[in-house]
Amino acid sequence: MQSGHNAMTGFVTVILALVIVIVGLVSRWPLWVWPFAAGVLSTGAAASLVRARRRRPLIPPERLLEPELPIPQVERWECVIKDVSLPSLSEDYDFQFSATVRWLPQEAPPNAPVVNAGGLAIDAVVDRARRITHQSPPHRSSLVQHRLNGELATMVADPSGRVLAMADNVRLTLADADRERLEKLATVRKNEEVWEHERKWEQSKRAYLGEDVLRTPGSAVVWWLAKNDEKIDKTVSDIGLLAELSSAANDQSVPDDFQRYVPGLAKEQEPLEAMADESTTGPPSPDEYARFLLRHSGLPDGDPRRALYLERVAEAAKGAGLPDVADALLRMLGDFPHPPQSAGPAEPPFDGYFDEDPPYDD
Repeated sequence: MQSGHNAMTGFVTVILALVIVIVGLVSRWPLWVWPFAAGVLSTGAAASLVRARRRRPLIPPERLLEPELPIPQVERWECVIKDVSLPSLSEDYDFQFSATVRWLPQEAPPNAPVVNAGGLAIDAVVDRARRITHQSPPHRSSLVQHRLNGELATMVADPSGRVLAMADNVRLTLADADRERLEKLATVRKNEEVWEHERKWEQSKRAYLGEDVLRTPGSAVVWWLAKNDEKIDKTVSDIGLLAELSSAANDQSVPDDFQRYVPGLAKEQEPLEAMADESTTGPPSPDEYARFLLRHSGLPDGDPRRALYLERVAEAAKGAGLPDVADALLRMLGDFPHPPQSAGPAEPPFDGYFDEDPPYDD
């Protein structure tokens, strides 16, 4: 502080000397004034220095900080642990825990046994880390490591109260083999999820088509018309195809009202139309008659009674003098399985006469 006062005094003295020189030159002082002015200036500077030396400093020297004094060394208690296995949320997948454990011994109560403070600190830190890792999934090791760094960064007393312990430089890893297994499982899980999503989407699409769009030929036509609302002619031309598609989707035959739109079935309708107007189209052929009679028999496809029906109608056609129709019916009969014969007496063939009207001799 005194050195600073001396510097300030010298600086002010120099400034005053310059001011005196300038004033003397401007005022053209006589020669005897210059030595007098220099003496006054020197006397003032000397008085200021003497006064500063006599003044007591504000802070006594014995109270001043002396950073040059040696600082006592702080005793450190720490230990490095490596690759300690800690459980994870998944069984058989353990974390590998490494850290620097630091502790601070506490005052022991009277008659307390001697303990290994480092062992207590390490056990306390590992137990704190285990409570976190066993609730964490193994594939999140990096995230769990950051959480451990935060949780273990505070000095906490161990259960015995003999040490305060914390951990630094925490490192949490997973074995390479376990990491590869988890990656494979994750890939399979993702693929399975995609497959399940695609399967449900396909089921939904099938249900939509089968239970809504193709439920009947009429619903299929309406759906197709909604898709092609500007192409009515195309929808009309596709009615037969839609009817076949709807019938196939429901394992049914094409309804009678839509058979005329199906190219293959439309030809089978021609005998019926011909019978309705023989004057225009001419009489149908025996095969057309046979198909017409079978189609309008009322017996569903696959019914074994259809064979019996053809047999009886063929016999009736022969008795009515229509041998061509009877032959056509018998040809169709070869395509159907015959029903089992009953155990009763066989019915005599029809001979064209009734029992109550026996033939008369000429």
